[in-house]
Amino acid sequence: MRHSNGIRRAALATTAVTAVTAAVTGILPGTAMAASTTTSTPPPSCPASALQVSAWQAVHRPVGTGTGAAVVQFTNVSRRTCVLKGHPTVAGAGNGSPAHNTPLKVTPTGRAATVTVRPHGKAWVKLTFVQVQGEADGYCVSGKDPVTYPTMVIGLPHSGKHQVALKDGVWAECDNKVTVTPVSAVKPS
Repeated sequence: MRHSNGIRRAALATTAVTAVTAAVTGILPGTAMAASTTTSTPPPSCPASALQVSAWQAVHRPVGTGTGAAVVQFTNVSRRTCVLKGHPTVAGAGNGSPAHNTPLKVTPTGRAATVTVRPHGKAWVKLTFVQVQGEADGYCVSGKDPVTYPTMVIGLPHSGKHQVALKDGVWAECDNKVTVTPVSAVKPS
């Protein structure tokens, strides 16, 4: 009989724990707990109208006399938080018009991650070009002629295309090639 009393005590203890759990959680024994339906909706992609774009020559760039590398800054000028993600497209704007542009062959580097940009917040990409060499008109190591553009058209996935001039010169490059970083919350140099 002693053995059966131990089983009864264990069964009573289990029943007591179940009753306390039910009282605390509000879940009746034998019922399933519903999954939470409250989820946080991520902010939308930044529309083109929410972004002010500026660019300048990068501090760290290849040796040469052209632009070499540039930093492009995207500032959220809207009142809402939004996100940017991905690698940019790049095109030289012929005659200063985005409608007459020359797409550059883009080589992406790094892994793209979503960057949340609050109102007045900033995000960046770095563009590294095949550098122009020499003085005056310069030359390309490949033998092709260097190209200069007054503006570039920088496109971001789901965030439009943006025509931008350099604050400190013109865009000069060789071979219509550019290496790009993904959008980053860290300002490159």
